[in-house]
Amino acid sequence: MVVTAKPAPNVQRSSRLRAWKRSDTWAAWLFIAPSLLGLIIFYVVPFGRGLLISFSDWNLLTPAEPVGLANYSKLLADATFWRSLWITLSYVVINVTVQIGLSIGLAAFIARFTQSVWVRGLLILPYLLSNVVVALLWLWMLDPLLGVINEALMAIGIGRQAFLGSPQQAIATIAAINIWRHLGYSTLLIFAGMQVISKELYEAGAIDGAGEWHMFWKITLPLLRPVLVFVLVTGIIGSFQIFDTIAVTTQGGPANATRVIVWYIYEYAFVRFEMGYATTLAMALFLILLVVTAIQMRLLRAGESDL
Repeated sequence: MVVTAKPAPNVQRSSRLRAWKRSDTWAAWLFIAPSLLGLIIFYVVPFGRGLLISFSDWNLLTPAEPVGLANYSKLLADATFWRSLWITLSYVVINVTVQIGLSIGLAAFIARFTQSVWVRGLLILPYLLSNVVVALLWLWMLDPLLGVINEALMAIGIGRQAFLGSPQQAIATIAAINIWRHLGYSTLLIFAGMQVISKELYEAGAIDGAGEWHMFWKITLPLLRPVLVFVLVTGIIGSFQIFDTIAVTTQGGPANATRVIVWYIYEYAFVRFEMGYATTLAMALFLILLVVTAIQMRLLRAGESDL
């Protein structure tokens, strides 16, 4: 039996040092340095600073006073926070489910009937507009008295709708506005994922007698899972952070029907100047998003692919 001696620790360290000194290693670190520096300056440092502020009482004008866990105790007993979270969840469910459903259907339609560059360009056009511009555009179009949408409804015999002015319709209307803006982007992502699927799989399915609807459920959707995971995760994270559309259109109203969690944080930070509690709310939102994202990545097997 031949026994192979293990390299001495000094030899192992020397080999790792040589690998570190290789030109491609330094080149790799050089390329990622700007992004890494930006990550540290604009994300890691503010997060650490915000975590410290969440344990204090600070109004932006006087020095912060440590209060321990008082802000977190207040959060657990804050009925308005839980209502804001519920409103946010309602918006997320409407926005994500409708947007992904429409995106899948529209991507399948494009892949089946047309792959025109002009069609794809028109789809992505709303996404190129800023959220503020889109919100202002729809605010004018949905005006109860002069808006073109209500004029069209009156022309076909349907009465005027309050839309953004109705507590029952406001959050669904906000979701519809953002679905319109992001639909093209999600559709093109899913369409690109469809192009990667081998046509031989569909040919084999057709030979076995499978119809298009059956192949869509058994071939297309399973193989689209990595793309769908990306669209779903980013869509949910973005939906939880909805702010600018509400700031332009409803400002949390009517009757607090659109007071989502980020708007609630804004109110405490820049209206009431209670930065300590506002940061505590932000930390709670971060924790919620972290847990929700981890669950999604786990259940949807984000690191695997069937291709």
